[in-house]
Amino acid sequence: MIAVALRELIVSLTYPPSLTLLLLAVGGCLLLLKRRRLAAGVAVIGVAWSVLWSLPVISEGGRQLLERRYPVVKEASALPTADAIVVLGGGSSYRWMHRPDVDAEDLQYSRLAAGARAWKAGRAPVIILSGGGNKQVTEAERMAEAITRLGVPRSALRLEEHSNDTRDNATNSMALAGGPSRHVLLVTSALHMPRAAMLFREAGAEVTAVPVPEGRSRNGVISRWVPSPRALWRSGRALKEYVALLAVCVRD
Repeated sequence: MIAVALRELIVSLTYPPSLTLLLLAVGGCLLLLKRRRLAAGVAVIGVAWSVLWSLPVISEGGRQLLERRYPVVKEASALPTADAIVVLGGGSSYRWMHRPDVDAEDLQYSRLAAGARAWKAGRAPVIILSGGGNKQVTEAERMAEAITRLGVPRSALRLEEHSNDTRDNATNSMALAGGPSRHVLLVTSALHMPRAAMLFREAGAEVTAVPVPEGRSRNGVISRWVPSPRALWRSGRALKEYVALLAVCVRD
């Protein structure tokens, strides 16, 4: 229980404003203790932390260090054949599934579309959709409903509905794939791929990464240096991955 609470606290602090608020609170306590200079220094550092990560140029630079480790494969036919395609859930609302003319080729930022393209190209016989949750309808079931709109039949799907984190995704998905040593095409976001690939290999998988871009902020030369809420949010996503990746390395 304590370990879970500590992990959730650390994850929450990866979002820059959370750490800023904590440092401001520490600064307030120091001020009450008459440590004015130290309080001011802590407060300045706290505010500067969020301002720094709200700059698009810093945000995108931090993300690219992770994203470029696994270049995006543009043609599904260029992928090797495998035992299964594993698509990790990403909390998407899948709003596109209600469009009458939806096509996997048009959804370049969708994990499900990447999985569908690989399956249609004959790269693997089944798609494992991995996503749990405590709701009545798991994310894996929502994914299954959406991917059938892209032309993948239910008979080709295997649902992994019991995961709470990426480590669970790896362990449970490999059980559905037939156990360790199976070759899987792993589909997740380019940002998440370094950690996901490491955990799947730890679970015994032979992994071919199929990273999906999350899109980039379109900023002019000047606006790249102007703080924005979107850049701050994207920075938080990257910082979470850095901390989680470090935790995997330390644990291993």
